[in-house]
Amino acid sequence: MIRKLAAAVIAASFATAGIAQATTTIRVGTQAPKESPWGKLFSTWSKAVDKKTDGQVQITWLWNGTAGPESNMVGKIRSGQITGAAITAVGLSDIYKPIVALQMPGAFKTWAELDRARDALKPEFDKEINAQGFYVGGWGDVGVGHMMSHGFEVRVPEDLRGKTPGYLTADLIAPKLFEVIGGVTPKPADVTEFLPLLSAGSINVLAAPALAAEQLQWTSRLDHMSTGVGGFGVGALVLSDSELNKIPEHQRDVVKRTGTAMNEMLTKVIRKDDAEAFERLKKKMTTHEETDAERDAWEKVFKKACVRVKSALPGDVLAKIGYC
Repeated sequence: MIRKLAAAVIAASFATAGIAQATTTIRVGTQAPKESPWGKLFSTWSKAVDKKTDGQVQITWLWNGTAGPESNMVGKIRSGQITGAAITAVGLSDIYKPIVALQMPGAFKTWAELDRARDALKPEFDKEINAQGFYVGGWGDVGVGHMMSHGFEVRVPEDLRGKTPGYLTADLIAPKLFEVIGGVTPKPADVTEFLPLLSAGSINVLAAPALAAEQLQWTSRLDHMSTGVGGFGVGALVLSDSELNKIPEHQRDVVKRTGTAMNEMLTKVIRKDDAEAFERLKKKMTTHEETDAERDAWEKVFKKACVRVKSALPGDVLAKIGYC
């Protein structure tokens, strides 16, 4: 039902498109595959904009990380090579570093807790992002992070010692976490590199949402999963403010209003699909149900890592979240 409503919601989010002028192409980068749940809604948005501007504004997507890692995409927006990108909090931190705090492991136990914190921080985040020349088209989600591994279980932090987890090169949090655990040999990489690294056995652990792990085919190289919640993957659609301002106002209004509607629908779709993907993986993988004692062990590590992350972030965003 959610998917059937998506196109209607986006199409109904504005009244008229106005009189078309010069054709404009908006190029947007994403790590998502075209046929993924994210890709399908992104494509729906493109079609709505194309239709309601009489083809005068066209959104072209650069799928599967073809625009480069998230930090590269941010740089390309700044330089005018692309118009925007759908990126996670790691990529957003390249615009305003404190945003990555939303993905701090242990900070939230539920989506409701994450929503409250993000809603409270949105005014600050949007203001700072806009000051850097970006327009926030809408905030979205990636999924609930779980520890996945190949050939062994990860029950407690010490189980990572001697192992080689992969993490995003630009991620500020993961290295701090591994430092606290000690004896871990993490390998930084970009999203498109994880599958080859898993296939080669160069990494053997990933902390990732079930849906993302499925869509990016990581689960084909992983066979163990913990039910413990490691963190929440979030992100946003950002566009070049100066490039948007080059578009006639009535067309710009279409882009913004349909983009907002798309992101609102995306939240509902991704949370539902991620939960369903998690249930599928529980049947396919050797799944460990986290105990209270194990949860406490992780919480101690998360808290210590939080203190280290806090000292590396400007401002007091983690204090505002109330975690450390």
